Amino acid sequence: MKKLTLLVAIFALSFTLGACQPRVEEEPLECEEGYHEEDGECVEDTVECEVGYHEEAGTCVYDGNVRLGVIGPLTGDYALYGESVRNGAALAVKELNENGGVLGRTVELFAEDSQGASDIGVNAYNKLVTQDEIHALIGGTFSGVTLAVKPLAVQDGIPVFSPTATNPDVTLDAANVFRACYTDSYQGEVAAVFSNADLGATKAAILYNQADPYSTGLKEAFEAKFAELGTVVSVEAYNSGDSDYSAQLTAIAASGAEVVFVPGYVAEVGAILTQVAEVAALDGIPFVGGDGWDSIEADYADVADGHYFANHYAKSDEAAVVQDFVAAYEAEYGSSPNALAALAYDAVKAMAAAMEEAGTTNSADVVAALQAIDFTEAVTGAIKFDENGDPIKAISMIRLDNGAHVLESKVSAE
Repeated sequence: MKKLTLLVAIFALSFTLGACQPRVEEEPLECEEGYHEEDGECVEDTVECEVGYHEEAGTCVYDGNVRLGVIGPLTGDYALYGESVRNGAALAVKELNENGGVLGRTVELFAEDSQGASDIGVNAYNKLVTQDEIHALIGGTFSGVTLAVKPLAVQDGIPVFSPTATNPDVTLDAANVFRACYTDSYQGEVAAVFSNADLGATKAAILYNQADPYSTGLKEAFEAKFAELGTVVSVEAYNSGDSDYSAQLTAIAASGAEVVFVPGYVAEVGAILTQVAEVAALDGIPFVGGDGWDSIEADYADVADGHYFANHYAKSDEAAVVQDFVAAYEAEYGSSPNALAALAYDAVKAMAAAMEEAGTTNSADVVAALQAIDFTEAVTGAIKFDENGDPIKAISMIRLDNGAHVLESKVSAE
């Protein structure tokens, strides 16, 4: 019993003495800037930033505006095309900004004049990338300029979305290059099918610009497809800047052609159709063109009357997205939008949708989002890409009737 009492006394004394000992405080852990202490370790600071901002050294910093570039001919004979692309793109940007921008950021548009020349287009691209620091390119407008820019864009990895470059080579071997329009080869084939099936022609002639990639691309596709359906009886060429087409038209008249395919742009096609009126043997023979004819009625309604061309959409389409776009464009610019304006509008809206899906303007992420996009709210038809970055669309064949576009039929090459 005495032993037990002694043990209890010793334990109590030990506890009392221990409780009276001073406590040793641990030195606080010192972390370098950008880190803080958690459970005895230095942990990197994290800041949750709103959309449109990113974290730098623990602070939310504004990302800056989303910058889009446009390249097209804004001066010269082909200014109509560049102005249409710029206007369609600008309208889309305006609507985006009115609805909060992209990723919570204001969208800016930088438009550069290529004058329709490849070398000037390359200079325009370099300025947009190095000085304006664009996040994506809407362009080029012409196939030739876009092909010249393509190697640089592929090297840079920047997302490129051409509204209107139809040459098949534009998107080949270029994972970051896309287009809103159908290809030259496809519309050339469709024009051949239309000429045979809808117009009943078994003999066709071709008059094309041998110096222009757009014109030669359509010519080659039409010629190959029509050879399966009938006979190509005459192929005549001209060069950019030519103004006298009488020799070519005389040869075509003597060939017995029942339809004439003229893949060119308004300035040259208008001059050609004006001279057709002077060749009696061509009276009543339909001429057919590609989308480069769009807006020909503005200056050449009389000579273009009764002829046909392929196009990306019909302004008379009653779909709400089409009519809303047409009304907004006419209110903004006081003129009716051609297909190039509609394609540029769609390209900007689809690019914005890809950036929103990616959650960033980082080039690789935006390209990946474009590759997977299914953008249904497009004026010119849903945008969904094949493995080359090309959309597959039905083509509207338009008949010109007293300056108005009449939808003759929708045709595929299948």
